[in-house]
Amino acid sequence: MPPSSKLKKIKWWKISGLFILILVLSFLFAFSLYIKDLVKEINNPYLPNFKSQKQYNAEGNNNNYWLGAANPKVTIVYFADFACPMCKNFFSKIREISTNYKEDVKIIFRDFPVISNYSMDLALAARCAGEQGFFWIMHDKLFINQGKIKTKEDIFNLAKQMSLDVGRFEYCFESKKYINQIKKDYEDGLKLEIKGTPTIFINGYKIEGDVPYNVLIEAIKLLKNYN
Repeated sequence: MPPSSKLKKIKWWKISGLFILILVLSFLFAFSLYIKDLVKEINNPYLPNFKSQKQYNAEGNNNNYWLGAANPKVTIVYFADFACPMCKNFFSKIREISTNYKEDVKIIFRDFPVISNYSMDLALAARCAGEQGFFWIMHDKLFINQGKIKTKEDIFNLAKQMSLDVGRFEYCFESKKYINQIKKDYEDGLKLEIKGTPTIFINGYKIEGDVPYNVLIEAIKLLKNYN
C-alpha cells in the first residue's frame, strides 16, 4: 500500500475516533444533566414531579387582581390569608418575582381567609383599596403590619394613611361589596383541595407552604419551556 494511502487511512480512523469520542462525551454530559435534575426533584420536597402530577384550573375569573405579563409563559395563582404568618414570610418572594420576571410570569392573587375571625375583614380591605387602584399597596401593608391591623378602626386608619378616598373606602367595606368574590375564591380553594395557606399553583401544578425562593425560580425556569 502506498504511503499516501496509509496516511489517509490513519487520518480517517483518527477522525472517526474523534467523532465517536465527541458523541460519547455529549451523551454523558446530557445524561449527567438529566441525573442532576432528577436528584434535584428527589431531594426537593417542594418541587413536584411535573410530568406525573395533576394539573388544576386555578385561575378563576377576571375579578382577581394580578401582576406581570398579560401573555405569560408561566402563571402563578397565589392563595393567601392576610392573617397567615407563613403568608407574611412568603409574600415578599411573590413580589420579587413580579419585578424580576414581569415579562414571563403572571401572578394572580386569590383569597383563602381561614386563619382568624378577622381574615375576611382584611380580604375586604384589600378589595376595597383595589377599587381605587391600591390593591397591591394594601396587600403589602396588611402583611407588613400583620398582627397590628385587626379591627375595623385599624383598617380605616390604614386607609387614611394611604390617602384613599376614605368615605368611598368605608362605604365599600361596610356594605361588604366584594364579599361574594372573596367567598368564591374560598369555595374554589376547597374544590382545589387546598389545606392551608399559602398554596400556589404554577401553570396548574400545586405547591403548598412557604416555598423557598430558589425553588420558585427553579420551577419557573423548568415550566417556561415545558408542555
